[in-house]
Order: sequence, then structure tokens, then C-alpha cells
Amino acid sequence: MLALTMLVAQSCLDKFPEGAVSEEKAITTVDEADQAVIGIYSSFLSSALYSGYLTLLPDIQSDFVYAVNGYTNTYGDIWRWDILATNPQIEAVYGSLYSLIGNCNFLLDNAEKLKPTLVNDDDIDRLETYCGEAYFARALAYSELIKLYCVDYKGDEEAMNELGVVLKTKYYEEQPIKRASLYDSYRLVLSDLDKAEELLKLDEDYDPAYDGYLYNNAVYFNEYTVYALRARVALYMRNYEEAIDYSSRIIDSNMYELSSVNAYYSSNVSYYDYMWQSDLATEIIWKVGFTSTNYGGALGSVFFNYDYSSFKPDYVPAKWVLDLYDSSDMRYNAFFYETMTGYSHGLTWPLLYKYWGNQSLYSEAQLLNTSMPKVFRLSEQYLIRAEAYCNLETPDYSKAGKDMTKLLSARYSAFGGMSPLNADNAMDFIEEQRVKELYMEGFRLQDLKRWGKGFERTPQDQSLANGSSLRVSAGNPLFVWPIPQHELESPGAEIEPNESNK
Repeated sequence: MLALTMLVAQSCLDKFPEGAVSEEKAITTVDEADQAVIGIYSSFLSSALYSGYLTLLPDIQSDFVYAVNGYTNTYGDIWRWDILATNPQIEAVYGSLYSLIGNCNFLLDNAEKLKPTLVNDDDIDRLETYCGEAYFARALAYSELIKLYCVDYKGDEEAMNELGVVLKTKYYEEQPIKRASLYDSYRLVLSDLDKAEELLKLDEDYDPAYDGYLYNNAVYFNEYTVYALRARVALYMRNYEEAIDYSSRIIDSNMYELSSVNAYYSSNVSYYDYMWQSDLATEIIWKVGFTSTNYGGALGSVFFNYDYSSFKPDYVPAKWVLDLYDSSDMRYNAFFYETMTGYSHGLTWPLLYKYWGNQSLYSEAQLLNTSMPKVFRLSEQYLIRAEAYCNLETPDYSKAGKDMTKLLSARYSAFGGMSPLNADNAMDFIEEQRVKELYMEGFRLQDLKRWGKGFERTPQDQSLANGSSLRVSAGNPLFVWPIPQHELESPGAEIEPNESNK
């Protein structure tokens, strides 16, 4: 019994988690540093991260989907807002992000010792690039922890008095296991992004017209992934001028282009459709790369549960979301496919075709409903910049409208223009576009938290009674996930709980 108790209490913040490389096996060559970076990228394959819980749970928890009568109860407690500090998915997200951070710290600590021994310029350049990738990965992991386990950032002064996350920046050195302030937590993210930007900077003679294909569809980090995260973080921190700056660096770079519904990869497949069917597109800034032998979770499983004869989805799209798309909005056809389910009640409903899966992965290895998570896309940058324009001290609704026109021109079969944005309609319009563009990509819970909004579910055809009439007010403690109980109870930890833990 004692052994079991010790196992349960083990913190995912411990210095040497299971499978870690001990100090005796430290990195001693640049090639070994290369292997460590491969390990960092492999960490993103975890189904607790972008190919699973980290993407799905925030949107399932919100008002985007409904559980279907007869469902398997997968993620049922999340959907019902019956979320405890012992929830295994909440624990898995937290643990996987800190495991990723540990991998980054391992590389960075060893690189600091390795660099003085190097004499070859190419080796020094390679090591600096690897460190840049590690700094970016650590910043990304911390930004996700802050997004999920911390309150919204309302300003520097308030953030100094709000709980952030446990900051671990060393692999070999002991550090306090206690939460920093929200202010200091974000400052570490920004510091890491500053370092990543410097180390991952493109050569001055880089020619986007010739080499740009190396950067869109990227499965490795580069200068533009840094800008993408910096813009997102700036929006979350309400630093609107900085959000505009960094999103503009991407939009104006000529490295990326929105995938249009009006340009065709083949006779009946638009480039926009192709992005979801094959995970290839000129607007992808960074994706988690899968192969038929090395892949993560299956994002689409709970939306199909296909047994090669029928569909029994656990969750189907909310009717209010479906009703947002008009007949010219081709995102609807790319995202949804109406069919009869295999349940005895015979529900016929549009299912989430967006995550039906990568065609090549299915043909090569029969991987159903497996898509490469597209963590950063150009369309999000347009949405970030438009929202930031509308929230400047002196809002620029004209520029926000131009960004929305650019986005919708690539998404509508025939876009006839839009009404001018103004103080009365701009944010409503942009919020609606974030729903339609980023549906089930993991943004909704954070968006509602940032906008200070709650939601109400209204029962729809064959939706599960327990949860279909849920009302969630703005500021509900469960907009912030509870810190896993085993972290609070781990030996030596001084981690303060969230309100949702109580």
C-alpha cells in the first residue's frame, strides 16, 4: 500500500522522470544534441497534446459539440463540467507538457557545457539552432500550461498578484516546486521566444520566392513559428500593438498564402479541402509531422467511432455552429458531412469531416481519423491582427475589415464583401469568424475566458440530457483547469491550488 501511495504522489516535475537520460549520459557531441532535439519533436506526438486532449478537451468542454445518446462516455466528465483534480486527461496534459519542458531543459543545460568545447563553426551553428528549437518548444509548452491552468491576463499589475505555473528552467539543478506569478510565467515565455528568434533567424540572403516551400508546411521550428506564437501570446496578454507587429511579420513575409476554396489541387478538390485531407497547405506555419510508422493520436475518433459499417459518434457539432455558415461559405463542406448514424435512434446529423483523417496515412497504414495537428496557420494570424486592431486605444476598424475580407475571400465561393466594421459590430463579427475558422482546434475555452463570456447549451436532436441544458457563467472557476491532485500532494511541493481545485 505504501508503494502505491508513493507512486501516485510522484510529481511529473521531478528532476529525473522515467526514461530520462542520467547525468552520466550527458550530451557530449553535436550529433547527440541532434538526437535530443529529435526527442523534443517526438514529444509533440503524445496523444495528450495536439493530436488529442490539448486540442479536443477545451472545445468539448465549451459549447461546440453535444454528446449523443448512447455515447461511450469518453470525455464525458469534461463535457458535463464535472472536472476533478484527479481527471486522467487533465493530469496527462499537465504531465506531458512538463515532460516536454524537461526534455528542453536537458538539451539546454548540456549545450551550455558542450559549446565551449566546439571549434568548428558549422558545429557551433548547428548547436545554436538546436538551442533555438528547444527555447521555442519550452515557450510553447509553458504558453499552453498558462492558457489552461491560469486565469486570464488582464494587465501587468493584476498578473503580478495572480498565480502562474511552476517554472522549471534547469534539468540538473534543484528548483523550488512552487507557482510563480502569472506575470513572471509570461515573462519566461517571452524571454525564451526572444532567444529562439535570435537563434532561428533566417539568413539575410534567404529568398522566399525560391526557398519558401521549406517554411510553409514546416514540421520544424523556424523564425516564423516564433512570430506566430509571439502574436498569439501578445493577444492573450492584451498587448495589441505587439500582436499586430508579430502577426504582420508573417502576413507580410510572402512566405505563406491562404489556401483558397476557389483554387484547385485537382478537378474537384480545392486547395482548402486538400489542406484537411492531406495536411499540406501554403498557409500551414507549423504542424506536428506524422508518418505511417511514427504518429500521434487520432483527433477524429470521437466524432465517428467508425467500425467500417456505421458511425456512432460520441459528439456531434452544435446546431448553432452549423447555422453560422451560409451557402457560399465553403468551410462548411470541408468541415462537415451529413449522414445517418448507426445508433438505434437513427440520428442523422452533420459529422466532423474535418478530422476524417489524412488520406495518405490511411492508404499506407489504414490509420483512420488521424490528422496532423496544424498548430499554427496563417488564418489565425489574420484573426489575431483583426482582433488586435479593434482593441487598440484608437481602434482601426478599417484595417480589421481588410484582414477579414482577405480571409473570407479565400473561404467563400463568391464573396460579395462585408459591411464596414465599427465599434458596435466588429468584435461580434471577429468572434463569429474565430468559431467558423478555428472550429475544434482547441481555442474556444480560452476565447470565452479572454472575452469574459459564458455560454448556454440548448438540447438538440438525440443530445444527452445530462449536459445538454448546461449554463456556464463568465468567470466560472472551471474555465481554469484544476492543478492535478498528485502535483499538489507530491513530496516537497508547495504548489497552490486553483479555485477549481476547491
